[in-house]
Amino acid sequence: MTPTFADVLSAAAAIRPHLSPTALLRHPLLERAVGVEVWVKHENHQPTGAFKVRGGVNLLSRFDGAERDRGVIAASTGNHGQSIAWAAQRFGIRAVICVPDGANPVKTEAIRALGAELVEQGRDFDEAREHCEQLAARHGYRYVHSGDEPLLIAGVATEALEIVEARPDVDAIVVPIGGGSGAAGTCVVARALGGAVEVIGVQSEAAPAAFRSWQGKALVEDRMETSAEGLATRTAFQLPQSILWEYLDDFLLVGEDDLERATLLMLETTRNLVEPAGAAAVAALLRHPERFAGKRVAVVCSGGNLAPAQLHALLHRRAEDGRP
Repeated sequence: MTPTFADVLSAAAAIRPHLSPTALLRHPLLERAVGVEVWVKHENHQPTGAFKVRGGVNLLSRFDGAERDRGVIAASTGNHGQSIAWAAQRFGIRAVICVPDGANPVKTEAIRALGAELVEQGRDFDEAREHCEQLAARHGYRYVHSGDEPLLIAGVATEALEIVEARPDVDAIVVPIGGGSGAAGTCVVARALGGAVEVIGVQSEAAPAAFRSWQGKALVEDRMETSAEGLATRTAFQLPQSILWEYLDDFLLVGEDDLERATLLMLETTRNLVEPAGAAAVAALLRHPERFAGKRVAVVCSGGNLAPAQLHALLHRRAEDGRP
């Protein structure tokens, strides 16, 4: 079932008692660097450090008694898992989160701290997801897919609703895409406005499955070689893609170097610690300046869960390259 704008409004009401709206801010130094007016939607300020918690709260708040008793299970590179763990703790539901081996320790420790059981299995997200689905079938958990859940999409769409309510004059909203729930939700909101705002997705060219699926209007698999775990999917998801096929205005690719540059630029110009996936929208402004010339742009800073080792590696590579 494709979520509607009415579902987004319902999600906003469900989320409001639990999550405050996040900041939408201009940063002059960032604007100087990218050359356009930019409004940053700071989803890195969420209690889990990422936008996905909106979807988790919207979904789990609606569980009936039987679903609560079953418990939930989800697969994640970290942010979806934190979302489900945070909401499960909020509503007194058992949660099991499957992550790939070597997942971001900032995210995995946060999942544990929220009281969820952590299962590490697989070399990447998709292998963790396959193991998660096996556990769900074996134990009867309520499996929460990271993309093919209408209530998750309606929940994360509330970030776009907050953007257009605060700045109805934006020309475009740029959204990072991994599984695509955030971009799909943004499309639902933009559609309700009659096309007054463009929705532009961005993904790493080192993990382009969602991009290629959108291009061909068919689900495909592709390589997964990005270091940005929030963008690290080998396969596309049916429900988000079905929305993107119809309503996404454009889809851009960025390089791994672009993501690193944008991550450090956000730290330097906005004083925000941002993970590479969360900086992807800014990376698109840097890589494709002609696409945004003369526009008023909102960028979704989807997450800020950068591990200290990741930050150290970024700074070390910059020093080695001789960049200031």
